[in-house]
Amino acid sequence: MKKLLSLSLLGALAALPATAAEKEWTSMFNGKDLAGWKSNEETPNSFYVMNGVLKVATGRAHLFYVGADGQANFKNFEFKAKVLTTPGSNSGIYFHTKFEEKGWPAQGFECQVNTTHTDVKKTGGLYAVLDVLNNAPSKDFEWCDYYIKVEGQHVVIQINGKTTADWTQPADWDPASKKMPGRKLGEGTIALQGHDPKSTTYYKDLFIRALP
Repeated sequence: MKKLLSLSLLGALAALPATAAEKEWTSMFNGKDLAGWKSNEETPNSFYVMNGVLKVATGRAHLFYVGADGQANFKNFEFKAKVLTTPGSNSGIYFHTKFEEKGWPAQGFECQVNTTHTDVKKTGGLYAVLDVLNNAPSKDFEWCDYYIKVEGQHVVIQINGKTTADWTQPADWDPASKKMPGRKLGEGTIALQGHDPKSTTYYKDLFIRALP
């Protein structure tokens, strides 16, 4: 009887729906095309979908997440993706940004993606704010788990479960002093960076969920 009850209990648990938290994750990439994304085409054809993977190559350009309704906007959120670098590649994940036709996004922050590019600022750093210098926690030709959490004035970046940047925006934060007046916490969307013609980076399994 106890065995039957245990089996029934296991069956009931298996049939339960996913938790509310698990349901909140939104897939940002369908693995088939760039639906929900908008490229500024500064360098045309910089973003491809190949075998279920988003390939970033060719030159400077940015791919902005607009969502199904074209109005994607996040303040507090968690983001996760799998990222793969190649020798000399340089990319980045922007947040709290907005669509711009060209140039490096003026609004928001960049989370660096760089294993072996000559830039000393490496994967997992909050670019020009709290950098990971010289020794990257990622490896070329290996997928890494990239996680970003923004909550209030607090930003956390993790690579493969290890925290690489933990930063709280000071009350007297003055981004203009860094010649980047838009680099402050607010709200906006996510963007992926194409950096230069020699950079090729891959992304897959991109998810985001809003936090209160």
